[in-house]
Amino acid sequence: MEFRLLGTVSIAAEEGELPLGPAKRRSVLAALLLRANAVVPVDRLIDAVWDEHPPAKARTVVQGHVSRLRALFEQGGASEYGVELATHGQAYELRMPDQLLDAHRFEELVQLAGHQKQPADAVLMLREALALWRGPALTGTVCSEQLMVAARALEETRLVTVEQLAAAYGRLGEHVKAAALLRAEAAAHPLRESLAAALMLALYRAGHQSDALDCYHRMRTQLAEELGVDPGPALRAAYEAVLRGLSPTPPHVPGPTEPAAPADRLPDALGETRATGETRGPGEIREPGGTTPAADAAAGSRPPVLPPPDLLPRTPRGFLGRDRELTALDEAVDHARVALVTGAAGVGKTALALHWAHLRAGHYPDGVLYADLRGFGHGDGVETAEVLREFLPALGVPLRQVPESPTAAAALYRSLTQDRALLVVLDNVRSADRARPLLPAGARSASVVTSRLRLGGLVVSELARPVPLGVLGLDESAALLAAAVGGERIDAEPAAARRLAELCDGLPLALRVTAAQLAARPAWRLADLAAELADEQRRLALLSVDDSGAADGQGVPAALRHTVQGLPEAAARLFRQVGVVPGPDLDRHAAAALLDRTPAVAAEALDRLCDAHLLTEYAPGRHTLHDLVRLYARSLDADDDALLRLLDHYTLTALAASHAAEPDDKPCCTPPPNVRPPRTAAHFAGRDAALLWYAAERDNLTAAVAAARAAGHHDRAWRLAVLQWPYILWNSYDGWVPLLQDAVDSAAREDDADAESRVRALLGWILTQENRLPEALVHLRLAPTLAARAGEVSSEATALVNLAVALDRFGVSDESLAHTARAAALVRGTGDVITELLALEQHSRQLLAVGDPEGALAWARRGLALDGDPVNGLFGIRHSMLTATVGAALVDLGRPEQAEPTLVRAREMGLAHGYLESVQRADVQLRRIHEGAATTSER
Repeated sequence: MEFRLLGTVSIAAEEGELPLGPAKRRSVLAALLLRANAVVPVDRLIDAVWDEHPPAKARTVVQGHVSRLRALFEQGGASEYGVELATHGQAYELRMPDQLLDAHRFEELVQLAGHQKQPADAVLMLREALALWRGPALTGTVCSEQLMVAARALEETRLVTVEQLAAAYGRLGEHVKAAALLRAEAAAHPLRESLAAALMLALYRAGHQSDALDCYHRMRTQLAEELGVDPGPALRAAYEAVLRGLSPTPPHVPGPTEPAAPADRLPDALGETRATGETRGPGEIREPGGTTPAADAAAGSRPPVLPPPDLLPRTPRGFLGRDRELTALDEAVDHARVALVTGAAGVGKTALALHWAHLRAGHYPDGVLYADLRGFGHGDGVETAEVLREFLPALGVPLRQVPESPTAAAALYRSLTQDRALLVVLDNVRSADRARPLLPAGARSASVVTSRLRLGGLVVSELARPVPLGVLGLDESAALLAAAVGGERIDAEPAAARRLAELCDGLPLALRVTAAQLAARPAWRLADLAAELADEQRRLALLSVDDSGAADGQGVPAALRHTVQGLPEAAARLFRQVGVVPGPDLDRHAAAALLDRTPAVAAEALDRLCDAHLLTEYAPGRHTLHDLVRLYARSLDADDDALLRLLDHYTLTALAASHAAEPDDKPCCTPPPNVRPPRTAAHFAGRDAALLWYAAERDNLTAAVAAARAAGHHDRAWRLAVLQWPYILWNSYDGWVPLLQDAVDSAAREDDADAESRVRALLGWILTQENRLPEALVHLRLAPTLAARAGEVSSEATALVNLAVALDRFGVSDESLAHTARAAALVRGTGDVITELLALEQHSRQLLAVGDPEGALAWARRGLALDGDPVNGLFGIRHSMLTATVGAALVDLGRPEQAEPTLVRAREMGLAHGYLESVQRADVQLRRIHEGAATTSER
């Protein structure tokens, strides 16, 4: 059982989510969960349900909700989990284990992350903590002050945690991940300076100095225009650091932290302490008497029967860099005794393990064992019993005495390794079950396991410490090329060398194949090969190597092929489909569309691809793949309709997001006639969730438009562009023109007059916002005519209003007044209240501008008389603007005593909706009233 506050307030039981019912009951549950294991007075529960003026029977209503919650608890078997809702007179107490509450687990994970010495460990815990969030906190409850305060506090902890995760990524040098994480949050919280400062530094460290500076300037403009303030010290400091080209140290956040022990006494893996002057290598554990296994062997206490075995292959040639990973291996072996080196095919896991093993072999006096389990080639790899038949003789067991039974052989191996100090290297392991019997049994031994999979089973059962291995940086890649082909060729063409490193994606295997190509062609310049590799159609072929000793050659394609061959069916099928993904990443819902399965099945397939390091989960729930892996995926046979399924997923999800963001407005389009709905429909908790989705998916939606156009799906292309209008509305200065120009072309190709009208109207509005009025008027003069031809009065009215807004930039004219009046008349009585409000608002403001406050007052009041809920969405925003217009008209008419309360109300409505234009307009008029009153009193 799980109680959830981080998203929609809910209870998850074994049989599924329990039916909580109305918002008031969820609010009672939320109030109890916020003070779990504490007595909560009934009056506090009443305050949570009714913000003001509770009904006379409020106490009875709360008691009814408590009674129903108890029945639900019984239905879900809550008592088996130690959950009880007890009564204490006029109060209640929800007794429960803390671990059943997602908010507690979130806080616990964040605290644990703060105590991690390694940033990678902190990253894992912080990502797990953020994955508990399923939307805005306390969704589905009443908007009472008590619960809103709690929700804001929880959201603040989430944002701080996001900033901590970004800082931890920064300490790992993964600045691209930090920037991607922060970008979506900064878009959702555009006035949070700490997010903007962190994003600037992440962009700068990722090599995007101009983007970092642009981020600052946008933030400074927003702060000035919307709040009238200058950037704070943190934002200015980040700006100065980026401007001067400095490399500022990532800010210290709780995790990783410094050791808490005194400087002269450090804790070791068993909780004991040792002086800092003492050192010990991996495997050198002191016995109670103060000796080491090496000293015991030297003293002859346990002389070996045979020389210590050494099964290590030769030291890998051309090994460069990887200092951080070598240190991580030291720490993993020192603390966990089993190090798990994981990474993608060709990333250099074997080279790292062998290089480290040769460096540290002297710490293990009883020898070094090595086996390549060949888990990622043809067939099922090497069986454990076969490896034991090699290990046991190396440990002194005569061949004739090696047990035939795998179980007996494993038992003998355990007994032989119990008291030895061995290093065991297990390479290319596909499953934890293959590795587990080969791990030495004694506490003085250590193991290094390499795998393309994450092998979570080994982490759980053996407490293996993962050492993830990524691709090389550009400098390390160039150094590897120099080691292979000679520094002179690299020094002669440094730019071409860096380009080769980029095209090889930093993958050591690809770099070595490239070096082999250069070595075989001494007359070729590096630039020649870079030009060849730049052709995506040929790149994988050039990164292959013929090898008569290998069944299907060597190189990048062969390595990836072997990885894919071992995947479960759903994961392998998903990998074949990801080649059609046009954007930079995907989530489980996009994967579900590619698979034509449920998001749960897709999530499992994504996990398997991440396990195999074919995909990378760079942010919670978001997956990407390296360029070479993407190219290989594109070379595979995807389903014929995979792209169309993905485009339809984006289209339908964008349609759902637009409705969630602006529920009062009419849909801007319908789905294509032949659309294929996904297995699970998209759902958004509200505007914030929808806008977050738009922010996260913007690059994917832009790429989807391009892919749809290239494939001839123009009916999808224009929809995918125009359906982003709620996000465009709040981010109008964010470079939308190229996207909308493509959408205009697609709508025209479809010969859909209404579609073309809608896109031109939106494009014209954006161009007006960018003050590109001649271009804007070209589209805006066409849009009403197209809508009229299609017989779509709402589209025509919207286009006329947008045309009037553009014309008003030159001053209100009879033409622009006629357009807004015509727009209001077109939609009057059609039920399209939002568009009618838009037209009435614009017309009333025009009348104010031309000195007709009486007319403005009449038109604005006409809009305020329309039916609708002023608390919600666009209706409320339009009401706030119309109310501000009424107030301004009353001021112009010399009726300040009526204007002031009206303007105060407009200001409050604007604040409630986060619409600062209403607030600013009201403030201007209120200042006029107060200045006028001051002048009168002076007289």
